[in-house]
This record gives sequence, structure tokens and C-alpha cells, in this order.
Amino acid sequence: MIIHPDLRALRGDDAPQRDAQTSLYKAVAAWKALPGFTSLAADLERFANGDNLAQLPALSDFFAPESVAAQEFVARFAAIGISALEAAPLGHVPLRHMTDGCASTLLLARSGSVTLSLVALDGIEVAARPEPRNISFGPNETWELVLAGSATVEEITCTPDGPRSAKLTRHELAAKPGCLMTRDGQVKARIFRALETTLVTLKLQRRRADAGAVREYDLATGALVHQAAGKPRDSRIELMMALLGRMRREDAAPQMAKLALGEGSTALRWQALRECLALDTLAGFHALSRLAANSDDGLAGPAGALRAQLIEMHPQLQELATCPA
Repeated sequence: MIIHPDLRALRGDDAPQRDAQTSLYKAVAAWKALPGFTSLAADLERFANGDNLAQLPALSDFFAPESVAAQEFVARFAAIGISALEAAPLGHVPLRHMTDGCASTLLLARSGSVTLSLVALDGIEVAARPEPRNISFGPNETWELVLAGSATVEEITCTPDGPRSAKLTRHELAAKPGCLMTRDGQVKARIFRALETTLVTLKLQRRRADAGAVREYDLATGALVHQAAGKPRDSRIELMMALLGRMRREDAAPQMAKLALGEGSTALRWQALRECLALDTLAGFHALSRLAANSDDGLAGPAGALRAQLIEMHPQLQELATCPA
């Protein structure tokens, strides 16, 4: 393996690396100190707290068709960042970033459930990838302003027609510099096609306060193929319940039953019920019976059907059929 002399030198003295990174931190701080960033940060916080975009002048200026403010904002960031990297090529811009070789994202700012990012899609990689078979819909509101490049965008509208299927309507639109694309992620999703070189967008995204599940459907049939929690907190709780279940921590069953009978998302409550049943049959069946008896609960129907199915498969559960008060 050939190691560049500059990298080899760092083995004995990492001071140049620390200096390079310090210079990048200073560059980002200088960009955030520019006029306008303070008001933008304040608008992001208000947006995260539920204000409408139209009520936020700094942010709404960015996400308007043909926005000059957005172009200037990104151009200043790029100029400062590139200059700093030229002076310190061993450093990296101290902002959260990711890439999968096709889509690259750089997080410019964040407040609560709101993110402001630069996104680049590589046209060559997009063309080389197989045709997507599934499409996901999640509890996010998204605004994307095209800064550079162009593409054909296929927009898919989701209309659920049952608990495990949806009608997917597809149509195309053209994305070019200055084009603003908005969508409610629970209703609409996009597939980017026919990119000319690289498509660069400024993306504003807000996770809905009433975040429901993320649902993935088969594009050809509209059949539901996967469902996941829409809130990070719900995902963490589901993972913890799964771990406690595999550890056979029966002392966790009462808390799982309490969660199943609580007021959280239906997906989380149903998963809590399943884990409780697997961990402690008595506690789980009592919780199941209480759910089935509560006609005001959205899970009453599924709970009643599961209860009947379990009694049919395991007649001994009939002895527990009367739910305790």
C-alpha cells in the first residue's frame, strides 16, 4: 500500500491534523457569523415549534421559486468551505454528512425535528442503479429548491385502500434550477430519473408532530411490504422491548401492558402488546382483553380478532377470557 508522505508524517506528529481541523471549525463559525444566519437559525427554531413557513421571512425567502437568497446563501458557504479546504486539505468540514456513492447529504443547520441540508445526486450512479421496486411514505414535510442540474422526477401519490394496500398514482415533472418541489411525505414520494450530471438541491424537512408510521409499498401492486415507527423514540422503545423479551425479563411485562393500553401510536402499542404476550401470557392476555373490550380504542377490532384466534388455537385461554377490572 502506498501512503502519501503527508499522511505518513502524521504518525509521528498529529499537530498538522489538529491545526487543519481547527481551521475548518473557524471557517464554519465565520460562515455562521455572516449577516442573516442568526435570523435563519431563529426561523428554523420557530418552524420546529410548529409555525407556518409563510410566517418566517428569512426561511420563506429561501424556499420560493427562483430564490436568489438561497443561491447566495449556498454560494457563500461553498466559497468559505472550499477556501478552507484548499488551505487545509487534511481537514474535513465539521458538519454532519453522509454518502452512499449516489446521494450525498451535508447538514447545514438543525433545530429539533427540522433539518436544512445540501443534497447532491450523481446522475451516473442513478442511471446505473436498478429500477426501484418499492416506495416509502413517511411523516415528513419537505421543501426542495433545485440549485444546479436538471432531472425528470416521478411523483407517486399514495391513497390507502385498506390496512395493507394502497392505490399508487404516478406522474412526471421536470426539475431544473429555481424549481421548488414540496410534498407531504405521508401522501407523496419521488423518484429522480434522467439526471444530467449532478442534481444539487437545498432541502428543508420537518418531521410531523403527529408522526405516524413509515410505510413501504410495492410499486407494481400497491401491497404493503414493510412498516416502521415514524418517531425515533418509538423505534428506541421497540428495540428495548425486543431486548427485554429476548432476555426473558418477565418483570418488564407490566410496563409493556401499560404501554399497550396507553395513548401512544397504534404501531408502538400493538408491538408492546405482542411483546407482552410473548413474555407473560397472563399479563398479555389480560391487556389484550381490555383492548378488545374498549370500543373507543382504534385497536379494539384487531385486538378482538387476535383474542378470538388465540382462544381457538389454545382453548385453555378461555379460562382467562373474563378480563379483570
